[in-house]
Amino acid sequence: MEKSNSQKIQLGIFVIIGTLVFLAAIYFIGNKQNMFGNTSHLKAVFVNVNGLQPGNNVRYAGIDIGTVKEIEMINDTTISVHMIIDNKIMEHIKKNAIATISSDGLVGNMIINIIPGKGAAEKVENGDTIQSYSRIGTDAMLETLNVTNENAAMLTADLLKITQEITQGNGTVGLLIRDTLMAQDLKATMSYLRQTSKGTSESVANLNKLITDLNRKDNVIGTLNDTVVANRMKKIIINLEKSSTEIDKVVTNLNATITNVKEGKGVINYLSNDPKLVKQIDSTITNINKASIKLNEDLEALKHNFLFRGYFKKQAKEKAKNKTK
Repeated sequence: MEKSNSQKIQLGIFVIIGTLVFLAAIYFIGNKQNMFGNTSHLKAVFVNVNGLQPGNNVRYAGIDIGTVKEIEMINDTTISVHMIIDNKIMEHIKKNAIATISSDGLVGNMIINIIPGKGAAEKVENGDTIQSYSRIGTDAMLETLNVTNENAAMLTADLLKITQEITQGNGTVGLLIRDTLMAQDLKATMSYLRQTSKGTSESVANLNKLITDLNRKDNVIGTLNDTVVANRMKKIIINLEKSSTEIDKVVTNLNATITNVKEGKGVINYLSNDPKLVKQIDSTITNINKASIKLNEDLEALKHNFLFRGYFKKQAKEKAKNKTK
């Protein structure tokens, strides 16, 4: 009878301990899954969840704020992820936040990271769907790395082939490396090019200086650049053109006069070709000269005459005064 009671006591103690362990497990699991706190729901849509499972953690700015409740397959390119978020953190999440899927460490479980958005935005509400960003998965990275390795292997093989050709002296590069005469010619060419470049630079500098000097107003070109001088030059050219036209008319008239003279027309031809008229003109000029001499003699005699002497002295004094002024 005593044995039976002890067994019952042990059984009761075992049941009580098991119940306490069960309740503690439910409490810790429920607390971790946010089953007993005030929570809200958020959604995010992804193309690939990369192994995410219900129960995985949700983090916001590095802080655990909830768990993944459900993963729903909408179609072959759309996967909706339902998250349970603590209400204490909900008021800090804005509608421009971005959800991404990453791993918890190098070999840890997949988690959802909610990254705060930039700029001002409204707070999220229960049941809202936030933006998402699908990062490149490990398989895609490995595939890209495999293609990169293959390309690197091909590039290495080509480089090895090229270096062998250069070492053997094949091709232009190999010829330049192994042919000393060509190397010397190339060196001389580069020296000539350097000298030519230096001379070109000096020529350009001199040309710039010449252009600068031409723009100054203390030389002919600079003066011509002045609009006032240009207008004056334009007027002078116009006047020269008019004068040239008048000169052409005078030359035309002179040519006509010469033609008339040659053809025996006009007074000039008559005077030059009539010897009697020429003799008469010479005789007239000779008589005029003689009369002029006699007139000068008569004037000189009048100067010495006592009647006109005062008049001529008065004229001489006035001329002297005018010269002194």
